[in-house]
Amino acid sequence: MTESRLKIGVLALQGDFALHAKALERCGVAVVEVRKPETLAEVDGLVVPGGESTTLLRLMDEWGFVPAIEKFHGAGKPIFGTCAGLILLARDVENPRQPSLGLIDVGVERNAYGRQRESFEAAGVATLDGRETPLEMVFIRAPRIRRVGPGVETLARHGGEPVMAREGTVLVATFHPELTDDPAVHRFFCRMVEQAGSP
Repeated sequence: MTESRLKIGVLALQGDFALHAKALERCGVAVVEVRKPETLAEVDGLVVPGGESTTLLRLMDEWGFVPAIEKFHGAGKPIFGTCAGLILLARDVENPRQPSLGLIDVGVERNAYGRQRESFEAAGVATLDGRETPLEMVFIRAPRIRRVGPGVETLARHGGEPVMAREGTVLVATFHPELTDDPAVHRFFCRMVEQAGSP
């Protein structure tokens, strides 16, 4: 499977899905806006964007997305969650506690960096495909990863704390890579999808 033949879905229920779609298109892959669970059968990977996690969770429940995403993950297809997407994929969520899919073994605290006015940008470094890559990171009402399970690899840190992590086919970030012009994180996810689809 070549990158140009990849088809990656972006969950388009709420949040900044359009910017993720543009970032993926710049990577040369086909993008599908996913609004119904059955559309997951058409895509090789899925991005769960930022937004408001309780709203996303309610909409996912209403449309039957939870079992569909669990099946998608069980089939070995990669999933990338940013900000609220990370909260939905985490094993544990606090402040306040809320249900989640539990597809990556991390514990997350919601809105841990403060409200909208405490949003900020930072320069950092991520380890992608074994290489250190400079990253511009935008944090908006960002969660904090408070616990990282033994099977989880930390790919980037800010202030000594994990801000990007991976466990198997699940990738998460507390920041918003779609708000920058740097395609490094989306390209990394495209490679994850390509590798998962290779025989």
